[in-house]
Amino acid sequence: MSDNSTPKPAAQQVAKEVEELERRSQTAARLFDVRRIIGGLFVVYGVIVTIAGIFASEEDLKKAQDININLWTGLAMLALGVAFLVWLRLSPTIPPPATDDE
Repeated sequence: MSDNSTPKPAAQQVAKEVEELERRSQTAARLFDVRRIIGGLFVVYGVIVTIAGIFASEEDLKKAQDININLWTGLAMLALGVAFLVWLRLSPTIPPPATDDE
């Protein structure tokens, strides 16, 4: 009877370890969601380009036929980055359900 009692704690320990690994995997999947990376990059670059557009010189504006292209592009990049981050917030990644082999 002692043989039957030893596998149960070992099996329970393995099950706990598997659950912990699955939880960590789900956290990593949410952390490295492509929408988060793309949205973050667009926001950062959008801020940089918008600042360049705000401080554009008259020479720069003349080259672009008096259109502040940096300002408009930066604002568009900011809007796109924020849209990706809002999309991520409204529709989070749902990991696939765990399959039981038993």
